[in-house]
Amino acid sequence: QRYADLAVNPEVREVFRTRAKIISELRSFLDGEDFLEVETPALQPLYGGAAARPFLTKHNALDRTLYLRIADELYLKRLIVGGLGRVYEICKDFRNEGIDRFHNPEFTMLEFYQAFIDYKGLMDLTERMLGHVVQAATGSLKIVYQGHEIDFTGPYERLPMLVSLSEALGTDVSGLSADDLRTHAERLGVPDLEGAGWGKLIDKLFGELVEPKLIQPTFVMDHPKELSPLAKAHRDHPELTERFELFVAGGEIANAFSELNDPVDQRQRFEEQARLKEAGDDETHPIDEDFVRALEYGMPPTGGLGMGVDRLTMLLTDQPSIRDVILFPTLRDE
Repeated sequence: QRYADLAVNPEVREVFRTRAKIISELRSFLDGEDFLEVETPALQPLYGGAAARPFLTKHNALDRTLYLRIADELYLKRLIVGGLGRVYEICKDFRNEGIDRFHNPEFTMLEFYQAFIDYKGLMDLTERMLGHVVQAATGSLKIVYQGHEIDFTGPYERLPMLVSLSEALGTDVSGLSADDLRTHAERLGVPDLEGAGWGKLIDKLFGELVEPKLIQPTFVMDHPKELSPLAKAHRDHPELTERFELFVAGGEIANAFSELNDPVDQRQRFEEQARLKEAGDDETHPIDEDFVRALEYGMPPTGGLGMGVDRLTMLLTDQPSIRDVILFPTLRDE
């Protein structure tokens, strides 16, 4: 009953004023960097751009299944192909997944893409963007979130994923098989291991052992290929990708790549995702033939980032749950 909550709690009204300020300042920063704000479809003939289960719907006149978008990534990259060199969108995405303090099935995402930048350049850009937004929304680059003082003054630590997990596990994970990783995960009581391949097991172990300790803003970088079907292969380690996730206060708030722009490699990655789906992984990326065709037209080297607006708002308003920063979150029936 948000109407009652807002009516009697002035501090709740302030949370949503700050949320509006955050969104306004994200736009202000990107507009100042010569990005163009665009709109892409929420109803899509094929979902993509992330690893998630979609919501399905039916278009009666066309007699076809459509999906609510899980991300707007593939449409924004089509615009890069079309010659719009810097684009962004702040939109609602929908993922058919569980509800917890970091997840709501309907959520707000910022995604932006820039031609002729890589993931290291994106780290610099992200630091500047967050510095601008945090200062404008809170009056300082230092905030307190759930008892932790967090400093958004850059530069942020840059932490290779496999190196940090190897240190936490006490063994070099790059030399372990999927069966070895599964054994470690089972020993630690990690849930939902069915159908997980080598990369997904790395991700789950990382989430168990490393993520909760990442309190200050930290770029976790260089993820396995299996986790990143849309990211460019790492220039020095071809089994990895040029990708980073930004963690703050033990949670992920952004995800970014040097974008894969080789159509042959992209098709192979999609086909590998299809094999993982057959093996039981229900959060894989489908094969998108039109997106491969767009890459065949030619996409310049590009960097792209997605940032959770709700999670950023949680941080800057010191709210413990995502439903405290969404006016009308998805809830169970009374």
